[in-house]
Amino acid sequence: MPTPLTAPATDPLNTPVDGPLSDVALARRLGPGFTSRHADVNGIRLHYVTGGTGEPLILLGGWPQTWWQWHKVMPELARRYRVIAVDLRGMGGSDKPAGGYDKKTMARDIRELIRHLGLTTAGIAGHDIGAMVAYAHAANHPEATTRAVLLDVPHPDASLSALGLLPGPDQHADSVVEAGDRTYLWWFAFNQIRGLPEQLLEGRSRPLVDWLFAYLAHDPDTLDDFSRQVYAHAYATPDAIRAGNGWYQAFNRDIADERTYGPVTVPLLALGGEHSNYAYLRDLMPAKGTEVTVREVADCGHYLPEEQPRAVIDALTAFLG
Repeated sequence: MPTPLTAPATDPLNTPVDGPLSDVALARRLGPGFTSRHADVNGIRLHYVTGGTGEPLILLGGWPQTWWQWHKVMPELARRYRVIAVDLRGMGGSDKPAGGYDKKTMARDIRELIRHLGLTTAGIAGHDIGAMVAYAHAANHPEATTRAVLLDVPHPDASLSALGLLPGPDQHADSVVEAGDRTYLWWFAFNQIRGLPEQLLEGRSRPLVDWLFAYLAHDPDTLDDFSRQVYAHAYATPDAIRAGNGWYQAFNRDIADERTYGPVTVPLLALGGEHSNYAYLRDLMPAKGTEVTVREVADCGHYLPEEQPRAVIDALTAFLG
């Protein structure tokens, strides 16, 4: 009698756990000592990849990426720190609940993860949406935050409400951004729509990933084809698209929460790409905390850890100690 066929074990993205795009396989690509794990915290299950020893350093990514966006910096950082790269609520291998995508709740997820790991404090570095969560963590849980680093994006504030629906005369809406142009953030509006993005993008997220990298990276070739496959796969399902859009749909709530925060007392470092948000952060961030440093990353667009990993490693180690 033939042996019944059974489906291979899969991860939350329905990827075989030993497949090349699985978190287990991706963690192995970083080298010995890195492992893919999960933790039940704050009513959800978070996925994270960890490795190294030393003071804890939590890394938080953004849209439309996953923890993998830190893969170029994690091996070297792990020589000095206990690195913990987390898939945020709604991202990658983490749960994608119906709600809780305001950055204050997402910061609570990270606070509870710190406790779950048996830690009292941690340094936190976030990029894009992850930078918003890192700032919210510093504002709401300073006792558990040693230092916070924001890569190319601040926390949502009232200035977002002034964004225009139409591009300004100095904004390009195509895939080519010349030096000095302001970014046209059309996806901030697109991601507010409920239901339609899931229908349009299910199984077709690769063109969006490629477009964003071409538009926002100073050198799009620094984001290799394999990484693009990882990200496109992570945002291929309706639940993943819905959850990622939930981060944007919570911006009004985030703006209201930010109004209640005084200047953050945790030391802050803001890193901005020369061809992205450095000038914006330079003007904005000093009023957001009592000890704020803003640095420019040269020859870089929005995707700092992948475009200029050496500069990010050096900046983090110098700031974190």
